[in-house]
Amino acid sequence: MKSSFRISRRPERGKEGLTYEESLRFDLQLATWDLENAYAGFDYATEPDLIDCYIYELNAAMKRYKYLLEKYEALKKESVQTDRIASADGGSPLEFSVV
Repeated sequence: MKSSFRISRRPERGKEGLTYEESLRFDLQLATWDLENAYAGFDYATEPDLIDCYIYELNAAMKRYKYLLEKYEALKKESVQTDRIASADGGSPLEFSVV
């Protein structure tokens, strides 16, 4: 089967160590890439078995993207709350601890 759809280049991880937030953002980019490619494959699939495969691939990519997005939004929300508490106390966010 000849593919007539274009697959964009896969995002590449930097060589340096990533923070947790940067790692989540990179994983979100990969999930977006997987989702776009699954949609592209689904659009051009003509055989029933391939259509089924792309449906499973789309569902998996969507769930992964949704999970990572929820994690990222929770991290951002936590970061904002920590910054607010630190600025109210006059300290830095690193000094804040949960008891």
